[in-house]
Amino acid sequence: MDNIKSVMFVCTGNSCRSVMAEGLLRQELKKLGKDHVKVFSAGVMPAPGMPPTAETVRTMRDEGVDVTASRAKLITPDMINNADLILVMELVHKNEVLNRAPQASTKTFLLREYGIERGVSIFALGIPDPIGRPLEDYVNTVKTIKKEIERIARLL
Repeated sequence: MDNIKSVMFVCTGNSCRSVMAEGLLRQELKKLGKDHVKVFSAGVMPAPGMPPTAETVRTMRDEGVDVTASRAKLITPDMINNADLILVMELVHKNEVLNRAPQASTKTFLLREYGIERGVSIFALGIPDPIGRPLEDYVNTVKTIKKEIERIARLL
């Protein structure tokens, strides 16, 4: 894990979960003096150029992270190849990454799967999409992602 210089987060639309994870990891790495790690995000089915949802902006602002400049991007083979670590939100995202780049199998993990001991069902590790849900769901999603980011940042 010492040689990880770039981390990509992947979700569906690149307007909620992956944006949250990207912002939180940047913040945490800066706190730890590890801000040399490149952090970026993309989606498997985004509306390219779309900004984060208002709920994402609000919940991230509450965490001290400004994501207003973020714009949704479609995951590309170059992004996959250039990332040392790919962290996805749900199994469907992992499958999509591996369909596009099977060689990425050794560096693609569910966010909640990375760096933990096996034994937990991979299906129980997904982070549900809050899009279209109440603000409370966004707050809970940020809490879940933040817990994982704090754990993972120490591993990088």
